[in-house]
Parts: sequence; C-alpha cells; structure tokens
Amino acid sequence: MLPVALTIAGSDPSGGAGVQADLKTFQRHGAYGTGVVTLLTVQDTTAVHRVDAIDAELVAEQLDALLADVPPAAAKCGALGSAAIAAVVAERLVGRQLPLVVDPVRIATHGSTLLARAAREVLLERLLPAAALVTPNAQEAAWLSGEPVEDQAGVERAARRLLDTGVGAVMITGGHVPGPDAVDLLWTAEGPQRLSAPRVAGRFHGLGCALSAAITARLACGESLPAACAAAKRWLHAAMLRGLRPGAGLQVIDHTAPVD
Repeated sequence: MLPVALTIAGSDPSGGAGVQADLKTFQRHGAYGTGVVTLLTVQDTTAVHRVDAIDAELVAEQLDALLADVPPAAAKCGALGSAAIAAVVAERLVGRQLPLVVDPVRIATHGSTLLARAAREVLLERLLPAAALVTPNAQEAAWLSGEPVEDQAGVERAARRLLDTGVGAVMITGGHVPGPDAVDLLWTAEGPQRLSAPRVAGRFHGLGCALSAAITARLACGESLPAACAAAKRWLHAAMLRGLRPGAGLQVIDHTAPVD
C-alpha cells in the first residue's frame, strides 16, 4: 500500500492548482492522495471568476471521515478560505503525529483572494506551531511576519519571525524576490540553507501548490524534511521546463516530469 498524503485546499477546475494539482503531484511522488475541499472556484487559465468558501462544518465532516478511515502519513493545507475553516483544520490536525505542511495561499496568481484576513491569527497561533513546515512566497511571508520581503535580507528577517511561532521549519520561496536565480530559503533546526534554480521564462499558475504537495508526498514516504524540500525544488524546476499551456491564459507545470 502506498503511503497516504492528504491535501486540504481549494478546487481549481482547470487543474493547474489546488486539490486537483495536489493529487497529481502526490501520485507522481509515490503517495496515495486524498483531498478535502475548502472552497469552490469558477476558474480557468485566464482568471478566477468566482470564489465560494465551503461551510466550515462540511469541511469538518470531510476531515472526520477521512481521518477515521484513511489516516494520512503526512498532510498539507493550501487555500483555506476563512478563519472558521482554518480553525476546523487546526482542531482536527493539531496533536496528530504526522508532519503538516502549511502553504498559506492568500492571493491567487490571477489576483483573487483565497484566504480571509481574519484567518491570519489562526494560522500564526494554532496552525504554524503544529506544523513541520510553512512554505510562503515573498508576499505571504510579509503578510504573516509583518516584515517587508523585497530582498534576501528581508527573506531572512521574515523567516526568523515565522520561526518564532514555533513552526518546525520555514521555506520562503524566491520566485518573487529579485535576482538572476530563484532562490528559496529553507530554515530548519539545523539552520538556514538556500535552494537555487535558474529562473524559467513564462508566467505560471500553481507553483506553490506543486512545491508544497511534492514535499508532503515525500514526507509521507519517509524522507527527511531537508531531503524532501531539495528534491521537490529540483522536480518543480524540471516540471516548469516542460511547462504546458492547456488554455488561453497562464502556463501550468507538467506534473509528469521525472522525479529523483
């Protein structure tokens, strides 16, 4: 039996992000994927036309059913929509002996809001202290930490602030930080390290979802967190080089790209 990886995230009908992309990523990295949907979108590759958060009670029921019958070896949460949903996720996952990866998706690449401002407190006080890893981009790291993230010095300051929440490790992705390469800062109990890859031309959708899902799947398979993060970064770069344009808008990665 494959190890089980759970995603708790929004639905992207176009398949480039959210639960749909996470499940593809889990399968590619050797895990059996399960998914809890937190919000529904009317979305294609050109725009997010509508976002509706699901009732928090229904999210709780989804989680209760899966956790009882198909317990995961690792889990990730992406777009949570509301503070009430974030609280439900915290109630169900805090205290469980499994690595949790928090991808604090707040604004879609198209610009639509996927996480209410009121959810920030729940993330900082309840989810991050229970998580093995948080994987914000520069804007998300600035929102959570209160530190401007415009260069590598800002990335380091934000990472230190986030570590103060009690989260096990921080990985701030470098796609929105100026520089010739995309440099992610991974800060664990062993200290900081930088994971670098050449930038890939084009405007992509779903990169943060894919990265955090790949890490989650590899943690479910028993890899150490530093090894999982480094391998996920390499795979994401390869998947971007094989990027697809299924519609008239943004590119998406090729989730079938080889893994190592």
